[in-house]
Amino acid sequence: QVHLVESGGGLVQAGGSLRLSCAASGRTFSPYAMGWFRQAPGKEREFVAAISWTGASDYADTVKGRVTISRDNAKNTVYLQMNILKPEDTDVYYCAAKRVVLSVRENEYDYWGQGTQVTVSS
Repeated sequence: QVHLVESGGGLVQAGGSLRLSCAASGRTFSPYAMGWFRQAPGKEREFVAAISWTGASDYADTVKGRVTISRDNAKNTVYLQMNILKPEDTDVYYCAAKRVVLSVRENEYDYWGQGTQVTVSS
């Protein structure tokens, strides 16, 4: 089992920045790829960014250029740096873990955190 806990969400004005963190515990962190997804009420969860255990990354087109995913394996933590935030970025953000290879597909992830709310005011 991998237990994931997100933090760093909050209220920010449009144009501002936030850094989300996801701390993992349980099984060894390193062989796992990590992903960030987001979900608004009544909508499907959507892919934001993912990083493999070797550091390869992928981003949704909607956030590319504004968001950076990174990981610190020594701290068992993955980060999502979000800049130039827009009101449409308002969502609950979830981190997720799967073995080795990153994926943009929600159903390929095995472990999920409880989510952290990000609200961007206009």
